[in-house]
Amino acid sequence: MSGISASPLAKAYLGPFLAFVGLLLLGEMVAHFGEGSAAWYIDEPKYWVFPLQTVVCGALLVWWWKKYEFAWSRGWWLGIVAGVIALGVWVAPQECFGAERRVGGFDLWFFGGGAAFKWNAALRVIRLVIVVPLLEEIFWRGFLLRHLIQDPFDQVPLGARSWRAFVWVAGLFALAHWGPDFWPALITGALYNAVAFTTRSLGACVFAHATTNLLLGIYLFRTQQWGFW
Repeated sequence: MSGISASPLAKAYLGPFLAFVGLLLLGEMVAHFGEGSAAWYIDEPKYWVFPLQTVVCGALLVWWWKKYEFAWSRGWWLGIVAGVIALGVWVAPQECFGAERRVGGFDLWFFGGGAAFKWNAALRVIRLVIVVPLLEEIFWRGFLLRHLIQDPFDQVPLGARSWRAFVWVAGLFALAHWGPDFWPALITGALYNAVAFTTRSLGACVFAHATTNLLLGIYLFRTQQWGFW
């Protein structure tokens, strides 16, 4: 990681996110080159990639946990409010503007019911509500929002204001969600950046992201729109 940042904390802030993206790309490669295969683990790799992301990235977060400065008690309530607003932004196309329902995606009943369903659901929800909010906020707001101001990034106080960094991070966050989620992601990225600027707390950003994802999880369970996974 020394080529990306001079900070000794770079591995901790980048590692979980890069592992997450790497596994996602691996799954896409398997699906591309194995298209039409009768084997589910080649034709539908997300059903092993997503659980693997939960385990691997979760383990990396635990391994580097002491390296992060969350300041959980500062501005947590603002994070929750922002998270609720972001949920509204995310589902507005379907609820307010008649966009097509997103029923395709990670189907919890892919392996049938019983224990397989429970494990599938548990790992998917843990990924959605815990692992993704942590690793994404550690990367986007904890690392990149500061790295774009100055390197080593850890010498920049979290929430230091730079509108150039604000625009870049919001834009890249949206590009990472390219497709029907681009515009909601752009607004959401700006909201989470605003939480960072206002609270100067990485924990508040995690609260925001986790709140959005938790409510989105409840929404998709109620509506069966698995495309929101």
